[in-house]
Amino acid sequence: MSARRLPLLAVLVALLGALLVACGSGPKADASDGTAKNVPGLADGTPVRVVKNVKDEDVIVPADPQRVVTLAEVPLDGALSLGVKPVGSVNGRGQSGFPNYLVDQTEGIETVGSVAQFNYEAIANLKPDLILTYATVANNPEVVEILGQIAPVYYAGYAGAEWKTTFRHIADALNKKAEAEEVLADFDSYAAEVKAKLDDAGYADKTFSIVRWQGSNASLILNELPPGMALKALGLARPPNQDKEGRGHSEPVSLENLEEIDADYMFFGTLGGSSVDNPNAGGTADIAGAEKALEEAEGVPGFTQLTAYKNDGVILVDGSLWTSTGGPILMRGIVEFIEAELL
Repeated sequence: MSARRLPLLAVLVALLGALLVACGSGPKADASDGTAKNVPGLADGTPVRVVKNVKDEDVIVPADPQRVVTLAEVPLDGALSLGVKPVGSVNGRGQSGFPNYLVDQTEGIETVGSVAQFNYEAIANLKPDLILTYATVANNPEVVEILGQIAPVYYAGYAGAEWKTTFRHIADALNKKAEAEEVLADFDSYAAEVKAKLDDAGYADKTFSIVRWQGSNASLILNELPPGMALKALGLARPPNQDKEGRGHSEPVSLENLEEIDADYMFFGTLGGSSVDNPNAGGTADIAGAEKALEEAEGVPGFTQLTAYKNDGVILVDGSLWTSTGGPILMRGIVEFIEAELL
């Protein structure tokens, strides 16, 4: 993770002042009586809970978090789904702002960097009482040490984890487990309703591909990411070569094997020219960005010979919604899009 290229701990001591202490030298955090004692980011006496994170570790969190910072799209989506507006969050993956599909819900949230490069000073200045992030941060000891000196850090899930499980972890950290079950039940009911309509409309025997066009190349969004899970919830079949999980964010396809992205229908999006390490490379993740990406794809030998293209089955989508990560808002947004587009 490129966050390790950020300022070293010695520099951050000056930025965070009393919040930072040498590793292992500070008094031990305690919550034995249900209140905080020596917990970074929490005043002594603050009511707290001890919850298990995705790594099955005990984490002391405030009983009623008031100033939450989210360091990935998934916890941002999850918090907003539960009516919690973070005070700070990071830009969307490969984007120069908050995830495009969440923009209308992020007014007033401060930017604290990107998923690959956190702005620790900005995080500390927001005085958070809880930091929600993905467990991949745990692979960088320096990042863990710095964040842990600012506020309690809760690892909600891993990339590729079942989205409902991750959402339930987020809800537990926010003390909103009952509300989360209501959100999930509502989604399941809605998805079942749309699935029945799709079956009646004759889509059960069709295949659907999810493609992210990036930098003149195609990548497949497989079953491990939320968009793939959304198609599964709706009973929409993937081509056999796509009906699997894959390592990483998506699976790249060489232009020589372009037929691997084909299907009866193709949900086609982009994150512009950006990447996680270079979010300012230009382009957008919205439908306009997808239109430009399609124009580029049409110039690639073989693309216009694909079944989806020849049969007018290429459906342009918002790449931040369809080719990235998220939670209940993303999942419902995908189902709503499919319902509007196919029914």
